Amino acid sequence: MSTESSTATPAAGTGEVNRLKANSVGLVGVVFMAIATAAPITAMTGNLPMIAGSGGNGLGAPAAYIVATVVLTIFSVGYVTMAKHITAAGAFYGFISHGLGRVAGMASGMLAVLAYVVFEGSILGFFAFKLNELVNTQFHHDIHWAWFAFLGVAVIGILGYFDIHLTAKVLGVALVLEITVLAAVSLAVAFTGGGPDGYMASESLNPLHGIQGADGKIGGAAGLGLFFAFWSWVGFESTAMYGEESRDPKKVVPRATLISVIGVGLFYIFVSWMMVSAEGKHVLEDQSGLFFNPLGDHYGSWAVKVFQWLVVTGSFACAMAFHQCASRYLYAIGREGFIHPALGKTHPKQGSPYVASAVQSIITVVLIVLFLIADKDPYVDLYGLLALLGTMAILIVQTLCSFAAVGYFHVQGKHPETKHWFKTMVAPIVSGVAMAGVVGLLVYNMDTAAGAAKDSLVFEAIPYIVGAFFLAGIGIALYMKNNRPEAYERMGRIILEDAGERDGATVPAQPAGEADPVRA
Repeated sequence: MSTESSTATPAAGTGEVNRLKANSVGLVGVVFMAIATAAPITAMTGNLPMIAGSGGNGLGAPAAYIVATVVLTIFSVGYVTMAKHITAAGAFYGFISHGLGRVAGMASGMLAVLAYVVFEGSILGFFAFKLNELVNTQFHHDIHWAWFAFLGVAVIGILGYFDIHLTAKVLGVALVLEITVLAAVSLAVAFTGGGPDGYMASESLNPLHGIQGADGKIGGAAGLGLFFAFWSWVGFESTAMYGEESRDPKKVVPRATLISVIGVGLFYIFVSWMMVSAEGKHVLEDQSGLFFNPLGDHYGSWAVKVFQWLVVTGSFACAMAFHQCASRYLYAIGREGFIHPALGKTHPKQGSPYVASAVQSIITVVLIVLFLIADKDPYVDLYGLLALLGTMAILIVQTLCSFAAVGYFHVQGKHPETKHWFKTMVAPIVSGVAMAGVVGLLVYNMDTAAGAAKDSLVFEAIPYIVGAFFLAGIGIALYMKNNRPEAYERMGRIILEDAGERDGATVPAQPAGEADPVRA
């Protein structure tokens, strides 16, 4: 399969760029990193209580996950079709640049950078809060949450410096453990007949209830529930970011994306259904017992303690996965000569984007320090507000990415052998409209989603921050077009040329960190 071809050079004008280390991770590793970014245990324990309450979808919480699964699966159809032709560390940035043009590409790239950069800090807020809670309840010591957050930044930064294969192993272990415990408690509920009101399948699995609130009305509370359902998936699209480092990106990226979306979706639907069933209709008034009550009932108090640890390790794995995503976006923009070309350097031995990784760690430290100085809560403010900011940004980018597939295959007429009425036209349009609707619901329900943090200055600034980054991207692109036309032509065009099977026998392996000629 061919890629777009034109000569492209980095900022220095050498005609060469640094590459990420090829053959570093296979299908299983990419799937692990994508699912770890979605963070099943964090998504379930952090988001399901909000969806299942009377202010969300209530008993229809599993139906909200059904709706999200369908929409994201449809989105993935166009996404993976583009991934077969474009392999770049910038993923959304590269896709939109090719499909909707360089200006839209840079604007979306800035939003994607914003989202992934703040997601690490957000999840570390949740991680620090839960670890502080665990140490307090199990060891009776009260250690300030900030120490745990800084510890998380340090460990993640060290892992980000090394070969991504090491990170994949760490994420894999954490992911297997959290999926195991979530599956164990869900199966226990399933095999014992559900909860006090049975399985409640008609209330929980009717897709119509996914767009209805607990009050039975479409919109309103349902919008809040759908927002948290979609937030539970953020990160699955990171599969495309690891194309350069995978063994066979044209096959690995599409397969890993579909496995992640559909697999995570089915898992979320089953777990949320069992947990809501376990609590019965009582869940509308009190969601605090979700997971912990059925765990204690079926396995004993020791299981509850283990689960608390897995919530901590799962959130850490999620933060680490977002760190990898943010590093690769900074790297992708840096090696094309924007912001600073040093961001585009790879380690001569590890093949990792070590400069971008270090910058991401510094940004996360600054975010934590700012919230610490302002005496903000790590869960309500650091986790909640940054999650809102990042989710709004990434949903806008996903919307643009959907329409980019239409622009790439139909408006520009690229790869007519791949163009398909459903895969590259109907599916992207449907998902794009649906994503835009989710953004509208998020904006409409922001006050409720922010909870106790809705009076914060950061909360009030969220739409303006998103708008400022989008306009900044447009401004950068227009400036480059008028003042640095060679850099403008290169925008979003550094992609992997030899993106077929790379096993060392058919394609000579490029030494890690060594520059190679690039065509985009």
